[in-house]
Amino acid sequence: MSALPKGQLLEEVERCIVLLNGGELEELINKCLECGLSALEILNSMAKGMEEVGRKYEAQEYFLSELIFSGEIFKRGMKILEPYLKRGSGRETESVVVIGTVMNDLHDIGKNIFATLLMAAGFRVVDLGVDVPPEKFVEAVRENNAEIVGISALLTSTASGIRDIIKMLEKASLRRRVKVIVGGAALTHEMAKELGADAYAETAVKGVEICKKWAMKNI
Repeated sequence: MSALPKGQLLEEVERCIVLLNGGELEELINKCLECGLSALEILNSMAKGMEEVGRKYEAQEYFLSELIFSGEIFKRGMKILEPYLKRGSGRETESVVVIGTVMNDLHDIGKNIFATLLMAAGFRVVDLGVDVPPEKFVEAVRENNAEIVGISALLTSTASGIRDIIKMLEKASLRRRVKVIVGGAALTHEMAKELGADAYAETAVKGVEICKKWAMKNI
């Protein structure tokens, strides 16, 4: 394994996620770090693996148990990478981001990646978890003086919950002071716009880039 080129090491990281091989994944992550690969590069490969697991689940090649187990393996890998991500974060921002998955949606892998990268970039993150009702987003924005709201929706049936959150922010007179960014397999740029969001991010990395731009402009 040590003789593998960097590109192949990253492919092996992705493969371990897909094959649910947690023990080998942890060894590979450490090997990747020793070889000079960045934590972000490794994380991106892990995310690709999770995308493939999700595809297999949708195609009924994997069952719910495999989906849950892959998430646990991913989280174990994240624990190894978190110190390295934070180490390269640079100057901290003053911005607070409230994030959560819409009500009736229990998916959290994409949200967790986003949260970790936001913290690595110096944001203060208030993670509300999954299956979050609109009023909880509003409360968190008000209590934490948040400037950005990140909403995840992995299921098409729950995507409309984004509109409910935005309408409740408007009703509470909070919408004008926050930017809303959304992401997840259920969404597209067009859908995000229709639901009232300010931005859509295809990946967690892209989402952090957008948040950094907003923070630099002080919204």
